[in-house]
Amino acid sequence: MCADTIVGNNMLRGISGGQKKRVTTAEMLVTPGRALFMDEISTGLDSSTTFQIVNSIRQTIHILGGTAVISLLQPAPETYELFDDIILLSDGQVVYNGPREHVLGFFESVGFKCPERKGVADFLQEVTSRKDQRQYWIHSDETYRYVAVKNFAEAFQSFHVGQAIRSELSVPFDKSRSHPAALKTSKYGASMKELLKANINREMLLMRRNSFVYIFKATQLTLMAIITMTVFLRTNMHHDSITNGGIYMGALFFGIVMIMFNGLAEVGLTVAKLPVFFKQRDLLFFPAWTYSLPSWIIKTPLSLLNASIWVFITYYVIGFDPNVERLFRQFLLLLVMSETASGLFRFIAGLARNQIVANTIGSFFLLICMLTGGFVLSRENVKKWWIWGYWISPLMYAQNAISVNEFLGDSWNKTIPGFKEPLGRLVLESRGMFTEAKWYWIGVGALLGYVLLFNALYTICLTFLKPFDSNQQTISEETMKIKQANLTGEILEETLGGNTADESNGESTANNTTVNSCPSKKGMILPFTPLSLTFEDIRYSVDMPEEVKAQGVKEDRLELLKGISGSFRPGVLTALMGVSGAGKTTLMDVLAGRKTSGYVEGNITISGYPKKQETFARVSGYCEQNDIHSPNVTVYESLAFSAWLRLPADVDSSTRKMFIDEVMELVELSPLKDSLVGLPGVTGLSTEQRKRLTIAVELVANPSIIFMDEPTSGLDARAAAIVMRTIRNTVDTGRTVVCTIHQPSIDIFESFDEVLKPF
Repeated sequence: MCADTIVGNNMLRGISGGQKKRVTTAEMLVTPGRALFMDEISTGLDSSTTFQIVNSIRQTIHILGGTAVISLLQPAPETYELFDDIILLSDGQVVYNGPREHVLGFFESVGFKCPERKGVADFLQEVTSRKDQRQYWIHSDETYRYVAVKNFAEAFQSFHVGQAIRSELSVPFDKSRSHPAALKTSKYGASMKELLKANINREMLLMRRNSFVYIFKATQLTLMAIITMTVFLRTNMHHDSITNGGIYMGALFFGIVMIMFNGLAEVGLTVAKLPVFFKQRDLLFFPAWTYSLPSWIIKTPLSLLNASIWVFITYYVIGFDPNVERLFRQFLLLLVMSETASGLFRFIAGLARNQIVANTIGSFFLLICMLTGGFVLSRENVKKWWIWGYWISPLMYAQNAISVNEFLGDSWNKTIPGFKEPLGRLVLESRGMFTEAKWYWIGVGALLGYVLLFNALYTICLTFLKPFDSNQQTISEETMKIKQANLTGEILEETLGGNTADESNGESTANNTTVNSCPSKKGMILPFTPLSLTFEDIRYSVDMPEEVKAQGVKEDRLELLKGISGSFRPGVLTALMGVSGAGKTTLMDVLAGRKTSGYVEGNITISGYPKKQETFARVSGYCEQNDIHSPNVTVYESLAFSAWLRLPADVDSSTRKMFIDEVMELVELSPLKDSLVGLPGVTGLSTEQRKRLTIAVELVANPSIIFMDEPTSGLDARAAAIVMRTIRNTVDTGRTVVCTIHQPSIDIFESFDEVLKPF
């Protein structure tokens, strides 16, 4: 169904988040690998799809005799039952490793039992947690005492499953029972020729898909060439003085700079592709050179196009030497210069591996090349301590070569009064250029050398460098103390954290999210008007994709939402559920007014009044599935900026600060108020903390209605429970909250008041 659909990203519409996760899984399954290691493959998927995928993997492994190790977040009970063995890790130690059937027996032997309505997977995660362990204690006649992770690990060594593993591992492996053909000896799955061919085909496909970029670059260069030829029009320029020669040299310099600037786009294009490359390189899909070579060779026709546009539009109109040979020499030089610029910026992108860093370095290199190119500062004016920069600048060789090619031509082979040398040589000498004809070929040869050098350096960067940042998420002091206490079994003081009362009573974090029959409404310093949202017969359609029409479909529109009706009320937490691709996010986008394309039909009212998007945006908030925040500010600064922009002007500074503090307390971010947000999965806040920040950024706008798109996706059961507690706190203020949800545990599902399930 989605085979011919673009995958897409944050800026390009494509498949849904759950479908992307399935693409990632399928990318590994199509390989002939016998050992599969899969990390959180269920993120963004509904329970049914996750069950089908895991069941298919299970059957494949059993039939082919392979091995699969899968980590899942919030697996449903039926999905958990598909696994043969369970590995339970906690704080870096193995708590259990063995058959699934014996895991509950092990914990019962230690004194903990899973309740009947509790998912076993959630029980396994919470039973080692200090905050959640007590509720599973079964020895009512004995005083409960926290069992640390190291005690579980020691108990497992005495359990019959642990003893069986230890005895099996104690027997040395008999090499005589193995066969040389049992393991692969080749590093890659195909020959180098096939790998290179595959990368060439992919690069050509990506160029076709990104054709707008290259068309835009060519159009931009064409416009600049037209403007340049009108500025340096031959009717206003002559070949009779050194001053006029300097103007012609300026036109040559500007042409070289424009060709070099045109290659700057390689920085963004290259950096955007690096995450996929690093993943596939580390999985030994192909060596780096089979990736870098096509990106160089296949883009050579683009350099031909760029050089052709500039030379054939400007050459004769500006009035350069009319010799055809010199025209094609200029064309060759600009062609090589274009290749040099592309190679340079690809190398910078591969070295920086980050868009901001690469753009900074690329701009700096452009500046240095221009300053040391021999035109802005002539060779005689460059200081001795800086002359080495002149000799290594690619722009210097290009400027000397193109100047020699022009000013040694017949149109400049004339003398002017007071000088014996030809005018062309005088112009070259006045600008500090070389005057020998051989410098044309020296320049071409040097630029060809730079082409090889930069592409070789780019390949080396791809071969040896790792992704830009390492994972350095924020861990609070409280979390560190809890982790240490979990390992050692020491008793924590009651003053630790804001939930010590709950911890001492042994209440589960997940249970804390369960809604009470009469929730208490929490007042806040800024008032708001509770609003309800009602919608009737909502239909949403888009233009039929061309690839679908090509399959014989005659309809002009593809209907995505088909007559959906419902309502959301204040103080009620509504779950929007459905399989992946059912239209949950689409429905929320339509109701929130975020759809900028397509065709929307139906009736939407706010507390009985027809919805007007201009005013609705002031009373609503939308928490996206992707947590997008500025990485270089703190949690408090993120909220302060959002509140400053979105709260009414009559809210004074002190009230705004008090409201921000209230929101941080509501979403339990007060301990992290001075922490940098950082980059997702790289630095700063963890996934769960970023999710709470996303909610807080919307809350500081004091909305009456909040939409949340999959707030628990990508979180384990415990982190999801923390986020749901935050959402529950938000609902208890009297706001209308709607969430799309995937694979909820029993505790999380019971946190919702109502469910809407589109089909």
